[in-house]
Amino acid sequence: MKDVLILLFERDLNKLISELEAYRLEENIWKVSGDISNSAGTLVLHLVGNLKHFIGAVIGNTGYIRNREAEFSLKNLPKANLVKQILETIQVINVTVSEFEEDNFSSNYPLEVFGKTMTYEYFMIHLQSHLNYHLGQVNYHRRLLDN
Repeated sequence: MKDVLILLFERDLNKLISELEAYRLEENIWKVSGDISNSAGTLVLHLVGNLKHFIGAVIGNTGYIRNREAEFSLKNLPKANLVKQILETIQVINVTVSEFEEDNFSSNYPLEVFGKTMTYEYFMIHLQSHLNYHLGQVNYHRRLLDN
């Protein structure tokens, strides 16, 4: 399970970097329009905050303090800053998951995120799905608004 999670998170976070790099105009990373209220930049901040908190801080005791409000209020950070944060997140996940005991995946995650108890395995798969959901949004955002 550990190797698969590391592989999938690393693959998809690198794909997130590729999506940012594919923008023709860097300022379009922060563009919103009509019913599209979250820019690609906002989605990146949300993803790195989410993963650094739920994997890094909760499981890995990294000391990371999440500021969820800032994930949605910060604007116009340079693309290089976003890429740096994604690379840091990859490192946090790789270290944390590689040090996690394989037998612990069937035990309960220490937080009730959705108001119910869930296993580490369940929640890690949820976090991977959450990453992919927003990765798809970033891809669509780029193709729709980077013109």
